[in-house]
Amino acid sequence: MAMPASRRVFLKSVISTVAVAKVPGLFGFSGEAAEQFSVLSEFAYCDVDLFSPQHEEQLDHHLRLLLSLNEDSLMKPFRQMAGLPARGEDLGGWYSYNPGHDGTDGNYAPTATFGQWVSALARMYAIRRRPEIREKVMQLNRLSAEVINDLYFRNNHFPTYCHDKLVCGLMDSHSLAQDPDAWSILKHVTDTALPHMTGKAVDSSDESYTASENLFLAYQQGAGARYRELGIQYLADYFYDPLSEGNDNLAGRHAYSHVNSLCSAAQAYLTLGSRKHLQAARNGFHFLARQSYATGGWGPDETLQADGGNDLLTSLSSTHHSFETPCGAYAHFKLTRYLLRITREATYGDSLERVMYNTILGALPIQPDGRTFYYADFNYQGRKAYSSRLWPCCSGTHPQIAADYRICVYFRGRQEVLINLYVPSKVRWIEDGAHVSLAQSSSYPNDGNIRFELTLSKPADFTLSWRIPHWAEGATLAVNGKRAAAEIVPGSFVRLHRSWKNGDRVDLEFPMKMRLEPLDPRHPQAVALLRGPLVLFPITKSAPKLTRAQLLKASRTGQDRWQIANAQAPLEFAPFTAIKDEPYSTYVNVIA
Repeated sequence: MAMPASRRVFLKSVISTVAVAKVPGLFGFSGEAAEQFSVLSEFAYCDVDLFSPQHEEQLDHHLRLLLSLNEDSLMKPFRQMAGLPARGEDLGGWYSYNPGHDGTDGNYAPTATFGQWVSALARMYAIRRRPEIREKVMQLNRLSAEVINDLYFRNNHFPTYCHDKLVCGLMDSHSLAQDPDAWSILKHVTDTALPHMTGKAVDSSDESYTASENLFLAYQQGAGARYRELGIQYLADYFYDPLSEGNDNLAGRHAYSHVNSLCSAAQAYLTLGSRKHLQAARNGFHFLARQSYATGGWGPDETLQADGGNDLLTSLSSTHHSFETPCGAYAHFKLTRYLLRITREATYGDSLERVMYNTILGALPIQPDGRTFYYADFNYQGRKAYSSRLWPCCSGTHPQIAADYRICVYFRGRQEVLINLYVPSKVRWIEDGAHVSLAQSSSYPNDGNIRFELTLSKPADFTLSWRIPHWAEGATLAVNGKRAAAEIVPGSFVRLHRSWKNGDRVDLEFPMKMRLEPLDPRHPQAVALLRGPLVLFPITKSAPKLTRAQLLKASRTGQDRWQIANAQAPLEFAPFTAIKDEPYSTYVNVIA
C-alpha cells in the first residue's frame, strides 16, 4: 500500500522514453477473451502437492497464525468504524482504528488486510482441506457482513482499497471454500461501498487503479456482469495508454501498487480481449526489468525509477528499504503468471523464479504480535529485519503468496503441460481419459539435476514443455535414459510430444556455472554473483572489493555456503534463504 507522502521518498528524475516494439491493432475491446484466445490455465490448488520444506513451512506457519487470530479482535475495528459496540482486544498497528492517532504507524489502514487473510485461508483450505479452515472462512465472512454499513466506509481511510481486498476474499471464499453466501455478501459489500469509492481510477493512496483485476475475476467466477462493468470503469488508462505506446511512465510512481495495476491490464486482455491493455502489461514488465536488482526485486523506498539514471546505484548505500517484499513479490508473481500464460515466453518464468528464491522465500515469517517482514535490504550493509509497523499491508500478502507457490509450478494447455518451476512436487490431471501424475524430484537450485516420473492409468498422447532458463547454456534432456533429439535453447521452452506410458522418466540437467551480473549497463563495476537462479550474497559488514576472477572462483563449502579465499580472510557467500541475522551485501564492487 502506498505510504503517506511524508513517509515516502520520491526520487527526483525525469520520465524517459524507451523504444518498444508495437503490435498492430492494439486498441479497443473485441469481445470475451475466453472465446478468442488460447491461454494457458492454472492448475487448481488441490492438483499440486509441494514437497519442498522451505515452501511448505512458510505456508503452514502462516496458516497457524491466521487460524489463531481472535474473531473479536479481527472484528473490533469494523465494529468501531460502523458505530457498533466493539468487544475484544485491539490487534494494534495498521489494523487498529483510533481516530485520535496520526495514522502513520497505527490507525493507518484499519481492517485493510482482513479480505486478504480470508483469501489466504480459502486458498489454504483448497490445499489442506481441513474443515476448521473452511469454518474460519465462513465465520469471518458472516461476521463482517453483519457489521459493514455505510458508516464503516464513511470512516474508512481507503474505501476503494478495502473494497478490493474484500472482493478478493469473498471471491476466493466462493470458488475455493464453497461459501454459498459469498456472492450475496459481496453484493451487500459492493452496494455499501460504491458511494464512497473514487468512481474511477485515480492516482491516489486509495489505489483505485488496482481494482479492476479482482472485479474482472469476480465476474469470470460468476458474481455477475456488474463486476465486469465496474472492472472497465476502474481501468487506469491514464497509466496504460502511454505504456501501450511504448512510453516508460513508471518513474516516481509507488512501486508495488503500480506493478499490481499491470495485473489489471492483463486481466483486461483476458476478460475483454483488449490488446492495448496486454501491450501495456508487457511493456510495463519490460520497463520494470530494466530497473530491477539481480534478485529480481525493484522499487527502492517503494518508488519506481527513471531509466538511465544513477538512482539504483545510490540506493545501495542510501536506503535499507530496497524491495517491499511480500506485496511486491505477490504482484510480481501474478503479473509474470498472466504474461507467461498469455505469451508462453520463458522470460516471465525466469523472472518469477528469481524473485521467489532471492526475495520472498527468504522473508522472515509474520509473528503473532504483528511484526512483519516488509523490506528486503540490498544495501552494501544489509540485514534482515522486521518492520516497526505492526500488521502492515505485507502481512496481508505474505500468507496469500505462501499459498500461491504451487500454482506457479505447472500450467495447462491443450494436450500440454508446461513445467515452469523446478520444485519437488507432483501434479495430477486427466488426459484423454487417462489419469496422469507427474512427479519431479531434485535438490534444485543447489544442483541442476532434476528427475520427472510419470504415472498413467493408460498410455496417452500429450506434450510436456520445460522452461530452459536463460543462464542454462548446455542443458540436456533425456527420456528413459536416452538423450532427446529436441533442440534446447536457453530462454525458451523445450517441447516434447509423444505417447507417454506409465513409468516413463525424464531427466533434465542444467549446468550450474558461476556468473556475474552488473547492477545496470551504466555501472558495470557493481556486480552480483549468481549460480543458477540464486544470487549469492557475501556475508560481510561492508561492501567487499574483489576481482571478477576471484568472484568466479567461489567454491562450495556446504549445501548453502560458498567461499572465496583472498589475501585478508576467507569471504563466505550464501543464498537469501540461508541468511538469518548475519550482515550481508548484495553487490560487490569489482576492482578488475
